[in-house]
Parts: sequence; C-alpha cells; structure tokens
Amino acid sequence: MTTIASKDGRKLAFLEVGDPQGPLVIHNHGGPSSRLEANLLKEPALKHGLRLLCVDRPGIGQSSVQERRSYSGWADDLSTIADALGYHEFGITGWSEGGPWALAAAAYIDPGRLRHVSAIAGGCYGAFGDNWAKDHLSKVDAMGGFLALHFKPGFQLMYELLALTAEHFRSNYFKQLLQAVNEYDREILLRPGFQEMFCEASAECFAQGSQGLVLDSELLYKAWEFDVRSIHRRVHIWQGLDDRLVPDFINKQISEQMPGAVWHAVNQAGHFVAIGSADEILKITADELS
Repeated sequence: MTTIASKDGRKLAFLEVGDPQGPLVIHNHGGPSSRLEANLLKEPALKHGLRLLCVDRPGIGQSSVQERRSYSGWADDLSTIADALGYHEFGITGWSEGGPWALAAAAYIDPGRLRHVSAIAGGCYGAFGDNWAKDHLSKVDAMGGFLALHFKPGFQLMYELLALTAEHFRSNYFKQLLQAVNEYDREILLRPGFQEMFCEASAECFAQGSQGLVLDSELLYKAWEFDVRSIHRRVHIWQGLDDRLVPDFINKQISEQMPGAVWHAVNQAGHFVAIGSADEILKITADELS
C-alpha cells in the first residue's frame, strides 16, 4: 500500500500492479470494494504494460474520511495522484460503483490530459435524476435508492449489515453473490484464488466502518452534479448483456445520451465483464495511452 496527500491534506491510499514504468491508469473500484481490487486486474495490466493503481475512495479502506464528498472533488483527487507520480497524461477505468466516478473524471478533467476513460457496468443510478433507474433495478437496489434519498438511518443500517457479512461471514457473503449472478459470472468467481482476493477487497472496504461506503453510494442514487449529455470526449462504456446486478438498460441509456460514448456490449456476459473482458479493455486503454 502507498499513500499520497490530497490538496487538503487527506490520505489517499492505493495499491499498484502491472508495469511500474508503464503508462498510468487509475482504476475506480466497485462497492463494497477497495484498492485491493487491483489484484483482480494484475495479469492483464502487466500483459499490456500498464501501471495500474486502484485508490480507496474517502473513508473506504485506508483513505481518510471526507465529510463533504463530490464528483468534482474526486476528479481533483485523481489529478493530484497523477501529479504526485509525475504523470501529465493518464487514463481512468471504473467498474460497478466505480463507473460513475470514472464518468466524473471524463466530465471534469481536461481531455488533453485524460487520454482514456472506460466505465464498466457502472451503477449510474442518478445520471438522469434522483434514483431514475429504480424501475430497472433489483428490489434490494431499488430499496437502497429509496432509503438513500428518504430515510438515511435505514440506508446506513443496510450497509452496516453488509459490512458485518463481508467482514465476518465471508463464505455466506460469497454464496449470496454466486446465487445472484449468471453462469458467466459464476465461472469467473470460481476461478482458483479468486474468492479469496475478491472477499479481501470487499472486507477492506469496511476497515473504518460502513460510513465511507454510505457516503459513496448516496451520491450514486442522488441526481448527479454533472450531465453525461455534455460529455463529448471519447468514453468507452462496457456492459454485459446478461448483468443481473446492473441491468444493461441503464448503461445503454448512458451510451445513447452521451455524445462521446463508445458502446461495448458483451453477449452473455454478466456483471463481472470487468474481469472477463479485462484483456480487451486494457488493450484499448494501452493503445489510447501510447
């Protein structure tokens, strides 16, 4: 683990994989997850010669708490990390709950500097207004959106229970995930060593309690402070067409309404398209950073 100070003195913790001399890619982890998600992308990052960092967002893992979160503020943190490492140009990826944060980078960072953006199966629930995608979500996620907007104590309790399961009942946590996804995802989840790495990344999310993820997730459901319809730079949108966690309708709408979107639909893939298609995703990333 390495840390860098934000402009206001907060600690930003990250894990680095791949080629330490390669082009820089900053990956935005999902939720519940953490900087340890980088371990799931280690091999393709090395194959394509990329220096890939995954950063704990504020209050998650080992990064300092930030009470007033914003998409623009996170984009500024990402630029600060690139500056500290000596990179003018870099790329951004984001998976699941990390997808909206990747789109925020596309909205706020100069395209002359941010050379590549990939949002993968992003939880874009507030892109077109408060909880706009509720009719297309699972009952649990739709309820999460309702609680985030209308009953914060209930939303917090929901994430405290998730933290308890992820940290102390990992086998049950993983079994519930296996039951929720499709066969494509199950094949990835059952690869040797994957369960341990994935569960470690999930548990580390709650190293400081659940509040970091609560604040992170609230912003997904609330109407976003930026408009994807104003993003004209190229942004790659990756989506499994059999995603049982973030239905393809959501990101298809993002793709159709974002002028710069490049739509990558993967037949039969589920939510773990970020892992199943990692080779293709990071090849394009490397090409655009070369």
